[in-house]
Amino acid sequence: MTADPRPVVRLRPKADPRPVRHGAPWVFADEVVLDRRTRALAPGSVATLEDAGRQPLATVAVNPGSKIALRVLDRDPGAEIGPDWLRARLAAALDLRARLYDAPFYRLVHGEGDGLPGVVIDRFGDTAVIQPNAAWAEAALGPLAEALAEVTGVRHVLKNAASRARALEGLDDANAVLIGQAPDGPVPVEMTGATYLADLTGGQKTGLYYDQRPNHAFAARLARGARMLDVFSHAGGFSLAALAGGAEAALAVDGSAAALELAEAGAARTGVADRFATRRADAFEAMEALAAEGARFDLVVCDPPAFAPSKSALDKGLRAYERVARLAAPLVAEGGFLMLCSCSHAADLARFRQASVRGIGRGGRRGQLLRTGGAGPDHPQHPMLAETGYLKTLAFRL
Repeated sequence: MTADPRPVVRLRPKADPRPVRHGAPWVFADEVVLDRRTRALAPGSVATLEDAGRQPLATVAVNPGSKIALRVLDRDPGAEIGPDWLRARLAAALDLRARLYDAPFYRLVHGEGDGLPGVVIDRFGDTAVIQPNAAWAEAALGPLAEALAEVTGVRHVLKNAASRARALEGLDDANAVLIGQAPDGPVPVEMTGATYLADLTGGQKTGLYYDQRPNHAFAARLARGARMLDVFSHAGGFSLAALAGGAEAALAVDGSAAALELAEAGAARTGVADRFATRRADAFEAMEALAAEGARFDLVVCDPPAFAPSKSALDKGLRAYERVARLAAPLVAEGGFLMLCSCSHAADLARFRQASVRGIGRGGRRGQLLRTGGAGPDHPQHPMLAETGYLKTLAFRL
């Protein structure tokens, strides 16, 4: 938190101020005058942004060492970024989720989509997990956690520092307990008729992927009476939903023993353990082995990690998505369904769809595209930031 009089940063003469005026949340380093004074600002400092003509544009957070040099906190150039401001943003986020969900298990803050740039907060009942993925949020972490507890009533607030984005901001990878205490075991989360177990301290991301909730529900509809394969299953997201929806059997494949243990425990809690099996293996090798065994499934879902986390990895990532589709398609029974997912923001929907369709064709199949999906409404998109709409799912009938 920076008290006034606060520093001023300025756009370069050739930088167009209109995107910021129209709501763009980021300003890149090559658009900013990075003089000695600006470079000396501590990462996370709050400043007033002016255009080249010295007209105030917005209140911003500064990180001179990041490619994203400025993050717009408020379009009011005079906004005071303090506890009241944090409470107001959190209250607005909470009001939206309270309208959407009956139980307090959801993504509470989705970064720029909720006006808190770089901040991810997932809620698990009376525990919340914060990912402060921007320097300003790290600097304001204490007040942010206090405001979070005050607005929502959560009793425990944890910090998760595992995000790749933190390294780009020059931040550490140390997790912490900010308020209360960490849970002594996985937290049960009821979604889509199933019970999932979220590891809030040692699991992937914040412990559970809330973003796939509407896609889990769609898969569950397709899975009634079906034999189902869940590749890159993590803690059983799609397979547990499918079994709760009436699938005859489900096989979950993942490379992580810990994730599969969570999936098995979730299956037991959901009461579907007798129809659930797991296979710990490299996903690509497992699909090749299943094809060699002659295995066929009525529904195959592939939800891999981000193969294209950046523009530089795009070509390699698209080849990986094509390979997933090529190996998965032959495993689908005639008239069955294939769902393919991407959480890579660098691979837009058109490119992901093209790679998937090409892979299905190379796998000797053809299909109808039934549905294109994204994250649930607890992951609101910033209309000027494609990264907030990172999740893409395609459902085919082959």
